[in-house]
Amino acid sequence: MAIFENIIGFLDGLLGSAIYFPFLLLGVGLFFTLYLGFPQVRFFTHAWGVVTGKYSKDAAQGDTTHFQALSTALSGTVGTGNIGGVAFAIFLGGPAALFWMWMTAFLGMTTKFVEVSISHRYRIVDDDGRIAGGPMYYMERGLNMKWLAVFFAAAMVVSSFGGGNLPQSNNMATGLETSFGLPTWVSGLVLATLLGLVIVGGIRRIALVAASIVPLMGVLYAIGALAVAVSNLDQIGPSFAAIFQDAFTGSAATGGFLGASFAYAFNRGVNRGLFSNEAGQGSAAVAHASARTDEPVSEGMVSILEPFIDTLVICTLTGLVILSSGVWTEKFETDFSDFDTEYLSGEYSEDDPDHVRALFAHLNFVDSGGDNVAPFTGTVLVTGGNADLAGVTVLHNRSIAEDMHFTLDGEPFTGALAVDNGRQVRTEIEIRGRSLLHSVPLTAEAFKRSFFGEFGQYAVTVGLVLFAFSTAIAWSYYGDRAMTFLFGTRSVMPYRVVYVLGFFLATVVDTSLIWLISAVTLALMTLPNLFGLVLMRKEVKALTNTYWSKFKGR
Repeated sequence: MAIFENIIGFLDGLLGSAIYFPFLLLGVGLFFTLYLGFPQVRFFTHAWGVVTGKYSKDAAQGDTTHFQALSTALSGTVGTGNIGGVAFAIFLGGPAALFWMWMTAFLGMTTKFVEVSISHRYRIVDDDGRIAGGPMYYMERGLNMKWLAVFFAAAMVVSSFGGGNLPQSNNMATGLETSFGLPTWVSGLVLATLLGLVIVGGIRRIALVAASIVPLMGVLYAIGALAVAVSNLDQIGPSFAAIFQDAFTGSAATGGFLGASFAYAFNRGVNRGLFSNEAGQGSAAVAHASARTDEPVSEGMVSILEPFIDTLVICTLTGLVILSSGVWTEKFETDFSDFDTEYLSGEYSEDDPDHVRALFAHLNFVDSGGDNVAPFTGTVLVTGGNADLAGVTVLHNRSIAEDMHFTLDGEPFTGALAVDNGRQVRTEIEIRGRSLLHSVPLTAEAFKRSFFGEFGQYAVTVGLVLFAFSTAIAWSYYGDRAMTFLFGTRSVMPYRVVYVLGFFLATVVDTSLIWLISAVTLALMTLPNLFGLVLMRKEVKALTNTYWSKFKGR
């Protein structure tokens, strides 16, 4: 497992976490925003008219309505990224990360418009008489780059697990266990069964389920979030101020939060923004390809609404709940994961500014100014579950751990605990203590800070289940369209079986590792898609100008 973690971490460093990636993603969005004359602003009102069916024609080719296509695409984007992903971004980068999520969404509205329009233009009808579309089709038929199309489709299959399946299942099971004490394998088994029953029906059943779930889940979650915001109304202003103040400087240390550099906040904000709204990744183009219209650009108009709803509305609600409640700087009792735990040589305190600066440099991979933080190698003596940590500091979830208790098979551990290069050798020895939280548990704590009290966490749990389940449904469709492109329609059913199995197994895998896997798989799709979109820029502009001229000439 350690070797696998190192490989995934190495790939993440080359792809999603690489310094060039956020600049490339935002750069392409900015280029098309200027090249097409701010379509996310010019066409915003028109997009609402299209999605409500104002310009629809029943005789047009397609499997779904504009609203059903948008709902399916939104069900793929509105998922754990809106609950756990925002919390994870703030946990890593502080308030500044939310600003860069917004920037990713604003520019992503244009990127989404471009990728959906051109993908819809090159969609086909498969052997079963169903619409098949997505970036792999414009790559093959528009660019004549079969190799690029194959690479993208293969990456989409992998990403259907890394982005749409594993993180959704893992965070959903974690939320149900936190709120209701339900074992993760039980929730995984039940929901995996329901998932199988839905996806076997194909896009029409998926679209019907998505159109029912998406509006409901959005309203329920918004009510819970607004309750927290109202209860912490005096902190809304300071939270907004922190988002903008820290955007270009990074977030300073406060409470248990040891700070984040500008580069770290920028990278994680953009990365989590992509995970949330998927603009530039090309996935939503698969869902929009099924829309019943003969005008590709009209469906591109509809897709403009996705990043707006997903990130600028729902993610903002989550972010303000976390920031205004103050839970992102507080430590809570939690079970420590091996992936997030590190033993350091020396005793550090968050009350000492010099110690905070040194730990900040260590966590953000920046120059420490000579005060290097070194991982600990040696043994720690533990008696009755309590460790003698003289000369040792334990970090968990990027914070100094407190009140740790060590157990083995449910009983207090006594003995010598071996540590090698900062990592605990015997991973079966469990630790429970106090540290910062991230992902779903952090959002759940924030939702308790309202007049709903402890019941607030249930809004997160219900929203999480609906969000995650709908995302897994949508991504199963993306994956089976990619499998159809690669291997034909006969490959779809075996893929669905493996997809459901993966959904179940992900309930028992470490959360942070899941997020890291998702970051890698998302980048594998995004890079070839951005490359292809830039090559198709002239055709996209011609399609847009032709459509808009026809519309204004009516």
